[in-house]
Amino acid sequence: MKVGLTFDLRSWYIDRGYSMDETAEFDKQETVDALENSLKLMGYETEPVGNAFQLIEALAAGRRWDMILNIAEGLYGDGRESVVPAVLDQYRIPYVFSGPVVMGISLNKHLAKLVAAAAGVPVSPGCLITELKDLDKCKLNFPLFIKPVSEGTGKGITENSLVNSFAELTDMAEWIFNEFKQPALVEEYLPGREFTVGIVGSGDEAAAIGGMEVICSDNLPYSKEVKENYQNYCTYKPLDADIIDECKTVALGAWKALEAVDAGRVDLKGDRNGKICFIEANPLAGLNPVHSDLPILARMYGIEYQSLMEMIMKSAVKRIRK
Repeated sequence: MKVGLTFDLRSWYIDRGYSMDETAEFDKQETVDALENSLKLMGYETEPVGNAFQLIEALAAGRRWDMILNIAEGLYGDGRESVVPAVLDQYRIPYVFSGPVVMGISLNKHLAKLVAAAAGVPVSPGCLITELKDLDKCKLNFPLFIKPVSEGTGKGITENSLVNSFAELTDMAEWIFNEFKQPALVEEYLPGREFTVGIVGSGDEAAAIGGMEVICSDNLPYSKEVKENYQNYCTYKPLDADIIDECKTVALGAWKALEAVDAGRVDLKGDRNGKICFIEANPLAGLNPVHSDLPILARMYGIEYQSLMEMIMKSAVKRIRK
């Protein structure tokens, strides 16, 4: 079987004048190499394809693959993670990881929360702010947490994201509108412990393979800057016995509600009473073998990188052959 790899190589964009912030979610060559080596160990023939621009050029030139392993994040807009899977759907080329609808809903944290809440998954009360006058309709209890609605890798989260007054909320909303050109999600702040849970599989066969607690020094928010320097700011530890079942239940509930497939992560946080709430889902989780959260937490439960990739590919192949 010939497997193509679609990805956003950060250096490709930097060489063409894109900024470090614009490419914050993109991968390094070492991640692509690790994925390709893993696939070859499974006996697959591999071909690096590249980003959405390169994929479209390759398709126009007549190149085809039996399957695509897609980790392309996309560049602009709240549908950016949906671009590659949507194009592949038009050419009827199967791919690993979720389709365009799931990618789009999951990237929009407001929509993801609505879907999860409708399925009975606990979430923090919140509202979507598209312009400043919407703040008047946002009847929530301070302290609040505000962030861009459709960003990843902690972009738009700063020490000022936790707000204690209407004036602070207004200032942060204006900053998000100006800086990110998108709506803001405002939520009642969850002061409890923070977790991320790894999921492998689809539908009723999805399973939580483990999770970890994220502990940031000095109560720093899990922002882009903190994530990029996690060795200096964060401690990761396996889920405690008293919390693991609840974390897995909430994470799986959100994963199934969103109908995500193959693998990803679900982020959770405790409310003021300790109840675990869904924050967001990442159906396009990072797969750097050393630094990405999903491989890190998998190792905590005895699942090495090659085994994790084999589990992911097994899920995708079984789903595609149905």
